[in-house]
Amino acid sequence: MRKLLFLIAMQSTLITYAQLSPLTVEKIMRDPKWMGTSPSNLQWTADGKYLLFNWNPEKAVVDSLYYITPTATTPQKSTGAFRQTAVGDNQARYNAQHDQYVYAYEGDIYLSSIKTGIRRRITKTVAVESNPQFSFNDRQIVYTREQNAWAWDVQTGETSQLTNFQTGTAAAPPVTTFAGRGNQPAPVNRSATANNQQEKWLRQEALENSLVLQRRKQNKDEADSLSKQFKEKALRTILLDGKTPSMLTISNNGRFISYRLTPTPAGKTTVVPSYVTESGFTEDLSARTKVGAPLPTQELFVFDTEKDTVFAIKTDSIPGIRDLPEYLKDYPTVYKEKSQHPSLRPLNFMNTTWSPASNYAVVEARAQDNKDRWLLLLDGETGKLSLLDRQHDEAWIGGPSTNGFPAYNSGWLNGQTFWFQSESTGYSHLYTINVTTKEKQALTSGNYEVLKTELGPGKKYFYLTTNEVQPGEQHLYRLPVTGGKAERLTSLTGSNLATISPDEKWIAILSSYSNKPWELYLQPNTPVTAKTKPVQITNQAQSEEFKSYNWRDPEVVTFTARDNGKVYARLMRPTQPHASKPAVIFVHGAGYLQNAHKWWSSYFREYMFHNLLVDNGYTVLDVDYRGSAGYGRDWRTGIYRYMGGKDLDDIEDGARYLAKECGVNPQHIGVYGGSYGGFITLMALFKKPTIFEAGAALRPVTDWAHYNHGYTSNILNEPFSDSIAYHRSSPINFASGLQNHLLICHGMVDVNVHFQDVVRLTQRLIELGKDNWDLSVYPMEDHGFVEPESWTDEYKRIFRLFETWLKK
Repeated sequence: MRKLLFLIAMQSTLITYAQLSPLTVEKIMRDPKWMGTSPSNLQWTADGKYLLFNWNPEKAVVDSLYYITPTATTPQKSTGAFRQTAVGDNQARYNAQHDQYVYAYEGDIYLSSIKTGIRRRITKTVAVESNPQFSFNDRQIVYTREQNAWAWDVQTGETSQLTNFQTGTAAAPPVTTFAGRGNQPAPVNRSATANNQQEKWLRQEALENSLVLQRRKQNKDEADSLSKQFKEKALRTILLDGKTPSMLTISNNGRFISYRLTPTPAGKTTVVPSYVTESGFTEDLSARTKVGAPLPTQELFVFDTEKDTVFAIKTDSIPGIRDLPEYLKDYPTVYKEKSQHPSLRPLNFMNTTWSPASNYAVVEARAQDNKDRWLLLLDGETGKLSLLDRQHDEAWIGGPSTNGFPAYNSGWLNGQTFWFQSESTGYSHLYTINVTTKEKQALTSGNYEVLKTELGPGKKYFYLTTNEVQPGEQHLYRLPVTGGKAERLTSLTGSNLATISPDEKWIAILSSYSNKPWELYLQPNTPVTAKTKPVQITNQAQSEEFKSYNWRDPEVVTFTARDNGKVYARLMRPTQPHASKPAVIFVHGAGYLQNAHKWWSSYFREYMFHNLLVDNGYTVLDVDYRGSAGYGRDWRTGIYRYMGGKDLDDIEDGARYLAKECGVNPQHIGVYGGSYGGFITLMALFKKPTIFEAGAALRPVTDWAHYNHGYTSNILNEPFSDSIAYHRSSPINFASGLQNHLLICHGMVDVNVHFQDVVRLTQRLIELGKDNWDLSVYPMEDHGFVEPESWTDEYKRIFRLFETWLKK
């Protein structure tokens, strides 16, 4: 009986798997767990004994924490006790000897010994302590509590407060009073200084003429002197003046504490209404500001605890701080006026990194217009800044070298040498600079990008992730800190997201290929040879149902754009094209993102949908248009001041490539995409009506003046200072050009691209008398859809659009 039941279950399972083909929208848009589950978030424990990762092979509601060791590689699900003690190395901060580390856990600070494994709890308070690190030459542990810096002495266990930030503003000095005798009122000292000549003379004469005054003064001086010997010096109060402190960092010797003050933003925030709620009432979601809103001006300060002084860092001597951007020359009157009285450009301070062996720090500062990034050497004793490196870009500073996180892409190699990444040659590469001689050395070079740099724990090697093999592959390399030839450490084709063990003996890798989702691998930290073969640890990324379909391996192709640019794209061709020979071009979102590559795409739903389209006789092209990631500075900034310019040209040139090289009917080409891809779809339908027969614009930006500041101002500057850029880049200004068939889909609680965008465009299309468009709204969806029903509805509509108009 048991055997019979087993056979029936197997038969039922096989029937379920066989049903995946033919693909349908309903099948592929289910909860993604049907596909299988991939591990994520790799991190070694701080002692190097375990590799931790999140995983969900049981397809539960949330992922669980799993672990392996280099010798016991079968994944084990962690227990509650294990989770409390297994500290990931990205949470830990090590001492100079690398034999102890500190970390924060549930609002308290802990100290652990790597050798003994003994863990010591440093704080136990209701307040939240965070950001621990060793300081005072490893004698104390410094951490943050309620916006202030505190220190715990490793030897004595004593706790001391290092900063005393207080809300409030500076006021006039209070009147000082002294206690009187008996019923006599306290005399008032009406002079706080008594430094003028008259008062000095009178005071001296009074003492000379009274033995009692002399005796009392002597007694008071002796008492004050004795009190100073035993009374701890009061901690300086630093008034915040309504500003928020952040980025507290302390020098290695504990003397200097730097911090950033930021006022409350003054810009008006937007409101997104949520209509489908548990309360039954419409509820307002607080959202972002819009581009051009006033930005807070940041200030950097240094507190010298030895001299008990605080001083603001002056920025007026920074090279180029008064430079005007080139685009202002398109507005001659404004440019002339500003040239006559150039002002200091406001700055954002990204991080301050103190030297391990001196009173110097490297400050990374960015102009708020993001056209300059400076690395500046800060002298803690004087507060003076000197230039180490300036990267200037008339478009905007960006690329993989400028993610703003000090944990990667910059740091001290030793007390004299600082390492960093820069895109100054057109590609992101690794550099070192001697802070004394200002001598800079390029450790990598070439027409490829260093995507991430990490200094190994032993400080003998840099570990680099690059796309040197080709833009669509990512591999790990090991480079001596002195420079030379980098050794390739990974061999699997696709992407290799690698994590080095603290003892640098092992490499954990998340790897994927174009049609194979992410799996975990483990290998020794040795260069690639013919014998190099990483061991696969997990095998649950593809369910049996998912594997029952022969997912296509897209071709990575290139075509030449009209300006001779080399455009990368992913191509899927049908074995038997439909008689109408239709094609669809997919436009990825985010702008600065790469999708023409050889690893598992973050657009996995779209990838599966493209397989469905190919099954139905379509050719599908996925273009890494101008502005995409992975191809260097010039490609990244090709959209500066004109979104819908070169990027849209690349999409049009892709359509011409399909017609010329792939036998596609040029009258039967559609286009679709979400977010930036939705924006390009609108521009394609409005400005290239003879090229695209139909398009689906998902959650599109319709007017860039209504998007956020951080992204938009980089590319288009600000609406009130560069109206030319905004006008020619916003689809709402070109809606009159719509001739063919448009579908718009948008979530109504989108706090990224607001639903207001599509509402404004809808009114514009109505006023223009256009009737060849449809709008589908999703009342409970944000920018990235969550519910399978929403995904299914949206993509059924897209499929119907293409079936209706591209196969006529």
